[in-house]
Amino acid sequence: MKTYHLIPLLFLTACSTTPKLTLQPLPPPLAADNSAVRYPEIINAYHIGRYVDPNDDLVMHEQHVVYRVEENTRWDFHPGAIGSSATSPSPRDAAFSALPVNDAVLAEVNAQRLATTQIMLEARTLSAALAQFQAALQQTKTNLQETAVLRATVNTMRKRLDALETAPTQLPQPFIAPSTNEPPDSLSP
Repeated sequence: MKTYHLIPLLFLTACSTTPKLTLQPLPPPLAADNSAVRYPEIINAYHIGRYVDPNDDLVMHEQHVVYRVEENTRWDFHPGAIGSSATSPSPRDAAFSALPVNDAVLAEVNAQRLATTQIMLEARTLSAALAQFQAALQQTKTNLQETAVLRATVNTMRKRLDALETAPTQLPQPFIAPSTNEPPDSLSP
């Protein structure tokens, strides 16, 4: 019966052996392909039109292309996959890389979208109110011009009425012509 207790001890001793660590060097990358070891340089071309030399007003440069090294070559410190010489991707331009996204950024973007939508609605409402105000202002200008014409007419009528009221109240007697051809007889009875 005691022999059964010794069998698990045999298995434990089998697990206690230490494995030997073997180091295998990576094969060196090909001499022509440095992309696994170094990042390539990034060069951008800029097309420039005609311009006057800032140092001399008498010199004008014709349009040409200017090449600028945006990023020099540098070592790639990222370890590659073990046993493979996979090439690393070239670095992306920071202007075209995606922004990191987290809950706070998403909440702020959504809040900005909501605020922009509300501002656009308020702008439409304000534009409609402004159009109504412009129409009312034009109508007011028209009414003001008509009122000015009517006041001028009323003032003219008042002056004529005052002139008629201040004139002598006697009206000239109308001349009545005789009905016959005979001269009027002033001595007749």
